[in-house]
Amino acid sequence: MISYEPFFDTMKRKNITPSTLFKAGFQPATYYAMKKGNSVITQTIDKLCVICECSPSEIMKHIPDNE
Repeated sequence: MISYEPFFDTMKRKNITPSTLFKAGFQPATYYAMKKGNSVITQTIDKLCVICECSPSEIMKHIPDNE
């Protein structure tokens, strides 16, 4: 399973608000899908890396199914 918990931690650490993301062109529907743990495409991860100035590991992490 992919978790986007690192993304929300990164947002807090860098003082990035959802409205900051939306003003940068990030779609609210995608943000809320990530909050629910739904999958997103790699272009979305790339865009977040650019907006947040971070690496993919600061956006998502893999959690084995047995955890």
